[in-house]
Amino acid sequence: MATEDMDANMNGVAAETGAAPVSQVPSSRTGDDGDERAAKRQKVDSSGLTSETPAEKSVAEKDIQVEKKTNGSNSAPDDRDVRKGVAPVKKEYLIDMSNATLTEAPDDDLAEGAGHQRQDDRDSGNKGRKDKKQKNRGQNTERTFGHFDDAIRLCNSRAYYSEFSPRECRFGDRCRQSHDLRKYLAEGRREDVETFGGKCPIFEQHGRCSAGWKCRFVKSHMREVEHEDGRKELVLIDNVTKQDSNGSEEAKGSEDVEDRRADVFNIVPMQNKIDLNRKRVDFSRSEKYIEWLNKETKANDKLFQATKDKTPEEMAELRAAFVDPPFKPSEKRRIYFGPETPTLAPLTTQGNLPFRRLCIDLGAQLTYSEMAMGMPLIQGTKADWALLKAHKSELAPPKYTPGKSYVVENYDNAKDLRFGAQISASVPWVAVKSADALSRWCPHLRLIDLNCGCPIDMVFKSGGGSALLDNAGKLERMIRGMNAVSGEVPITAKIRTGVRNNRPTANQVISRLAFGGSEHRERLGAPGCAAITLHGRSREQRYTKKADWGFIGQCSALIRSYNEEKDDLTDTAAEPDPSTLANTKDGRVYFLGNGDCFSHEDYRDHIQNAGVDSVMIGRGALIKPWLFEEIEKGQYLDKSATERLTYIEKFVRYGLEAWGSDELGIGFTRRFLLEWLSFTHRYVPIGLLEHLPPSLNDRPPAYKGRNELETLMASNNYKDWIKISEMFLGPVHPGFNFQPKHKSNAYEAEG
Repeated sequence: MATEDMDANMNGVAAETGAAPVSQVPSSRTGDDGDERAAKRQKVDSSGLTSETPAEKSVAEKDIQVEKKTNGSNSAPDDRDVRKGVAPVKKEYLIDMSNATLTEAPDDDLAEGAGHQRQDDRDSGNKGRKDKKQKNRGQNTERTFGHFDDAIRLCNSRAYYSEFSPRECRFGDRCRQSHDLRKYLAEGRREDVETFGGKCPIFEQHGRCSAGWKCRFVKSHMREVEHEDGRKELVLIDNVTKQDSNGSEEAKGSEDVEDRRADVFNIVPMQNKIDLNRKRVDFSRSEKYIEWLNKETKANDKLFQATKDKTPEEMAELRAAFVDPPFKPSEKRRIYFGPETPTLAPLTTQGNLPFRRLCIDLGAQLTYSEMAMGMPLIQGTKADWALLKAHKSELAPPKYTPGKSYVVENYDNAKDLRFGAQISASVPWVAVKSADALSRWCPHLRLIDLNCGCPIDMVFKSGGGSALLDNAGKLERMIRGMNAVSGEVPITAKIRTGVRNNRPTANQVISRLAFGGSEHRERLGAPGCAAITLHGRSREQRYTKKADWGFIGQCSALIRSYNEEKDDLTDTAAEPDPSTLANTKDGRVYFLGNGDCFSHEDYRDHIQNAGVDSVMIGRGALIKPWLFEEIEKGQYLDKSATERLTYIEKFVRYGLEAWGSDELGIGFTRRFLLEWLSFTHRYVPIGLLEHLPPSLNDRPPAYKGRNELETLMASNNYKDWIKISEMFLGPVHPGFNFQPKHKSNAYEAEG
C-alpha cells in the first residue's frame, strides 16, 4: 500500500481499520461485567488487562497514574501538573479519563525476559513447569506464534525452477512434499497478496525472488510459455545475470536456499554447522589456551590460600607453578567511538536485521546482533548462527570526523565497519570457543561483545549475563581468552552497575577489564578489552526507575584516569605489556553509556556531562527510530503519521528481503513487525506535547492524534496492530497467533 496518499485518504483508512470517529470515543470503560463482584473487577484491572476495542476506544482506556497533590496549595492546578510518569500532552488532545480504571504500566525488563522464551536450543528444557507461587505480572513468559505455512508443501526440487526443469529430489519416492507445481499453485497456497500493487518487493528491488514459486507475489515474476510441441510451461522470471548478481559470496556458495538473500553477509555454510554439531571442528588452539587458563586459576587459588606461615621456599614453589600463556593475542583492528557514532544497542527479538537496516537509514552509525548464546553457537545451532547475519549497509565505515575527539593510534576508518556481534557465555571455555568460531567464519565483524549485563533468570542462574559482575575473576579470564583467539577482531564488554541496587560493582569490574587483576597485572598485563559499555541500572532494577547517569559519569572519570594511572606505572614492574593492550600502545579503552536516551538533548548531555565517548540507544530507538536523525541534525523532528507509516513500510520491505516473501517469510515479517509496534505505539508526537524534552519513562495519557492515522498508530490494542500489518502484508494467516510480551495485547487469528 502506498503511503504517499495516506493523509489524503484518511476516511478510507478509518473504514479499512474499523476505527470509530474521534468524536465517538467513550469516556469510560464499557462492558457486560457490571454484575461482577468488585473484588473480581479489581483483580482483573490490576493485572493490566484491557478490553479488545477499536483504536480510539482503546486509546481512551490507556492507563495513567495519578499522584495526589501533597504541597497543601489552595490553588486548583491542571490535573496534568500532578501526574507522575505521564507524558504532558496538550489539553486539546486529551480524552476524558475521569471514570477510567488505572492499570499497571508495562514492565520492559520482564518483557525483555519474555523475549528469550524462544523455541530453539536456548530453551532450558523445563517447559510447562511453573512455580505456583510465582506471578507472571501480566507477562507472556511462554509465547507461541501459531502455525503459518502453505496447505501443501512444495518440494525444494521444484520450488525454485521452471516447471520442465526441476532438480532431482534427493529423497526420491520417499519425499513427503509435493512435486506437482500446478496443484500447489491451485490448491496448496493462499491467493497472492495484493499490497505493493501486487508486485513482489524483492523482485522489484533485485530482479530475482529467492522464494521462487512459494512467493506470495509470484504472479508478478512468472509467465506461461507455450513451446513448439504445444506444451505450456510455467517459468520463473529472472532478470539477474551472473555478472549482475549483487549477492554476497557466502550466499552464492550456500546450498541452503534460505541463505540466498541479496546483500546479506556472514552466512555460515551448513556443513560448518554440521561439523560443529558433530564435534568435528578443530579447536586445538582454543583448547590450549583454555587448559592454560585452568592451570592459571588453580595456581592463583593456591597462592591466595597460602597462609603466612609458609616458608620462603614454599612460596617460591607456589610462584614457580605459574607459566606463560601458550601464545599472545594477535594485533587487533583499531576501532573508534565518538560523539558522531550514536550506537544501536543489541536488542533481543527487536534487534533483527530489518530493524537495524531501518535505523542505519535514519542515522545509526553502529549496530549489534541480537545476543547469541555461546553454547548453541559451538553446537552449530542454526537459529543462533542466523543472528550473526549482517546487511551490506552494516559493512560501511561509521561516520568519523578527524580531530573532533580522541582517536587511537593507527585507526583506519576505511577498514572499519558498523556491525558487531554480541554473545553470552557462563564459563570461559564456551566464551573462548565461541569467539574462535565467530572470528573464523564471520569475516564481517567489527567486534565481539561479551554480554555481562543480561538480567534474565535463565541466563543469570547459569552464571552468565549479569552474574559475571559478581565474579570479576571469571569475567577477566573470559575476556583474556576471547582476546587471545579472536584474531584481528577486538573484544568488548557490556555491563550493568551491579547485581543489587545497593551494591554497585561496575567500578571494580571496569578496573579489571582495563588493567587486569592485581595477581595478573605484573605477569600478563591487561586482558585486552577494547571498549566497555555501562547500562546505568542494576539487575534488580526495573525500567520504571531511571538510569543512573551520575554513576555512569563516575565510571567515565575512572576510565579517563586510566592513562594517568598507566603513567604512574611507568618504569615499574606493574606496567602492562603493550602486546596485551586492545588499542595499541596507548592502551585506550573506549567507554559508552546506556540508558534512557530519548532525544538529541539527552545524547548531548550524556556526552558533555557524563564524559562518555558515545551513547548506546535501545528502547528510545524502538519507540522512535528517527532518534538517530534527531541526534545528527541536533533538533526535534515532528514526524507526521504518514512519515511514520513509511518507516513501517520500509521495515516490511526489509523483512521480506530478510525472511522471504513466501508464507513463512510473511509470517515472520508480520510477527516481528507486531513486536516492534508494541513499542512504537508508545510514541507521543512532539507537536502534541506541552513542553520538551520528552521522557522515555513517561507513558502517554489517553489522547487523540491530529488525524485518524495518528490515533490508530497510538493504539495499544492488538487488533489495530494487526490492521496496520495487513496494510502491507495482506490478511492474516488463519493459523497465525500473536502473543506480545504483555498479555493485555495477545492476538490469535479468529475463524
